[in-house]
Amino acid sequence: MRAFLSGRILRRLRRNLSAQAGLAVILAGIVLAVLAPAIVPHDPITPSLLESRLPPSSKYLLGTDEMGQDILSRIIYGFRISLSIGIISTGIGLGAGVLIGAPSGYRGGTVDLWVMRLVDVMLAFPTILLAIIVVVVLGPGLRNAMIAVGLAQVPVYARLSRALVLKVREEEFVDAAMALGCSWVRILGRHILPNCLAPLIVQGSLTMGGAILEAAGLGFLGLGAQPPTPEWGTMLSKGRMYMWVAPHIALFPGLAIMVTVLAFNLLGDGLRDVLDPRMA
Repeated sequence: MRAFLSGRILRRLRRNLSAQAGLAVILAGIVLAVLAPAIVPHDPITPSLLESRLPPSSKYLLGTDEMGQDILSRIIYGFRISLSIGIISTGIGLGAGVLIGAPSGYRGGTVDLWVMRLVDVMLAFPTILLAIIVVVVLGPGLRNAMIAVGLAQVPVYARLSRALVLKVREEEFVDAAMALGCSWVRILGRHILPNCLAPLIVQGSLTMGGAILEAAGLGFLGLGAQPPTPEWGTMLSKGRMYMWVAPHIALFPGLAIMVTVLAFNLLGDGLRDVLDPRMA
């Protein structure tokens, strides 16, 4: 973590325009989400059927949906939900994946063999399909969608953490810790994993955008957040039925998903370049 916050890394980050652009969009969204109760022009939940499907205007900057709810207000509140989904599901995937992959890679042997075969089976399923299977078992809803997306990311982090541990455990400082009689748990937690942070941070920033996209996909299929929750995938699902008469209902939530996922991808790509020691 000290390496991540070092002056050299921060200087390289300032020179990386893609990372700055992604970070700027994400920070702007966070500010809007935090200040949402004070800045939204209308209640995002209360319907007004007399004002349904209105086009963008001075009163409703992005128009209204089929229930007469202000789309701009719902998009701003939706960022709260999407950001929560990204953080929680990525945390689940990262935490569980490291707990599975790191000890497996360090200890090796039969346990490592069977654990990795199980991970291979999970990797055989597309992430969104694995998330759908989990949420069907748990039941539809926002909380279960977060869990499902997080569990679908576990094999990715398990593979990555195992590969990183296999590389770092061959370093001389690990041999020195073993010679001093440190337990394998202490060696793994205190000496190996801190040296694996950079790739895990990059992977986390990349998969956070994917988690938001997958949760939106679950919402689109009716398996994620349920109406009237202002979640982008659910808004997009409802808006597709009005594409010919009121395209703005689906257009703006779709743009919100695209811009947010793009921002996380730009940030992740930028962090990968910044944290790569081979880059100048």
